[in-house]
Amino acid sequence: MAVTLRELTKDNYREVLKLEPAPDQQRFVARNVWSIADATFHGKAWYRGIYADDTPVGFAMLHTDPGGEGYWVWRLMIAGDRQGHGYGREAVRLLVAQVRAWGAEELKLSYVPGEGSPEGFYRSLGFAPTGEVEEGEIVLRLAL
Repeated sequence: MAVTLRELTKDNYREVLKLEPAPDQQRFVARNVWSIADATFHGKAWYRGIYADDTPVGFAMLHTDPGGEGYWVWRLMIAGDRQGHGYGREAVRLLVAQVRAWGAEELKLSYVPGEGSPEGFYRSLGFAPTGEVEEGEIVLRLAL
């Protein structure tokens, strides 16, 4: 299946809003409705639905501030029933390609620590700890 990042429109946003993480992961990522609300009122958000062919499987959002805080993966969510197929890994690859195209030299993210956290997933993609903690979340960095 081809994984793509698609702009949300009036025709597809509802199907992305319906996607939920696995029940044991809900404490690690905000619901998509909150993410889209944050993006609407935050001038530095770039967000997309994650699709496998024509099926929505997740949501991704970047914080984009090239002259300040840089580029961050603000949200990444693959629906619980769609995990284990490589969609998250491919979505991160597409996000990395996007920020590289914008001229970024690094991409950061943070995660809530604890059992079941996405730490292992992000580290397997090359993200490394910075030693920083922001609002209780561990910060990781990927050099581009």
